[in-house]
Amino acid sequence: MKSQHQIVLSIGSNQGNRLTNIETCIDLIHKEVGTVIRVSKLYETPAWGFESDAFYNCALVLHTYLSAQKVLSQVLKLEKKLGRIRSEEQGYQSRIIDIDLITYDDEVIESEKLQIPHPLMQNRKFVLLPMQDLGVDWEHPVFQKSITELIAVSPDDSVCEVVQELKNPIREIALENFNYIAFEGNIGAGKTTLVQKIAEDFNAKMVLERFADNPFLPKFYKDQNRYAFPLEMSFLADRYQQLSDDLAQFDLFKDFIVADYHIFKSLIFAKITLAEDEYRLYRNLFDIIYKEMPKPDLYVYLYQNSERLLQNIKKRGRNYEQNIEAGYLDKINNGYLEYIKSQTDLNVLIIDVSDRDFVKNHKDYLFILDEIQKKILIR
Repeated sequence: MKSQHQIVLSIGSNQGNRLTNIETCIDLIHKEVGTVIRVSKLYETPAWGFESDAFYNCALVLHTYLSAQKVLSQVLKLEKKLGRIRSEEQGYQSRIIDIDLITYDDEVIESEKLQIPHPLMQNRKFVLLPMQDLGVDWEHPVFQKSITELIAVSPDDSVCEVVQELKNPIREIALENFNYIAFEGNIGAGKTTLVQKIAEDFNAKMVLERFADNPFLPKFYKDQNRYAFPLEMSFLADRYQQLSDDLAQFDLFKDFIVADYHIFKSLIFAKITLAEDEYRLYRNLFDIIYKEMPKPDLYVYLYQNSERLLQNIKKRGRNYEQNIEAGYLDKINNGYLEYIKSQTDLNVLIIDVSDRDFVKNHKDYLFILDEIQKKILIR
């Protein structure tokens, strides 16, 4: 699993309603480019490099899987959408909106259209002061200086005054209202990818199932009858140990816990894979363990139809999964849905993601967050 890129964008405006321009720009970046994680205070600063009306400036932290070049293309489209008309004239000019890429992880990028870090950032207080507000753990990869150190040696002596706080769109989704959220779904539903993204965006402690280390899994897909019972028993033991340890350890630096499974999945899969007598034994053991396990404050089931699941399984390319049949996935989906219906004391949210791709399409990710927020509001 790859992590998202962390990007700092600088935004400025000195034409029209500057505050509205800035707020609209932040909102559009969050909806169309990537997740806006942090937003600085709003500063008023004199025009830099030319005589004109003062600017409003801010900076934000963006999370996205997009390349730096793709982000640049997206923000240029947003500038045009917000009414900026780029002139052929040389030099600095007034503008309704200006979006600059300042950093892209810790990378140094030198191309005809893009230079990262921004080559003039160290000379501009209207970039450095908002960046300081963001509290990012970042050091200039060329100058080997932190933001605080860059401010101390900056030649810019202009006065940059704080105007007001700015709204952070991610804070409208109050996932921290829950202490423990479990995401579930069929094989290939994307639950692990989603959990990692949410953990990165919302400062959550991430608990991921350790299925990749299970020695029985590849054997099971080759000979289900022989290896079903040892597979399910090993999964149950490992899930119990992991959840007992991770849920018991409070992390002062994280806001809540998000997991890509709930231990009840053990029973769902066991009912499908085990013979009747094996299942009875397994159920007795499971019931003893289940009584001791903490229940999630929110249980989210990501539903995908079997056709889409098979496409995802083929795409991720795990050899031992390639012979999974649609009928097996149908049984798992039905098992989950039957379980959900029986759990009257569990706070359940079912989201159909069959026609959504929350990795490639940022709006699909925001759709999922919006569905969770609706659940929070009616809690």
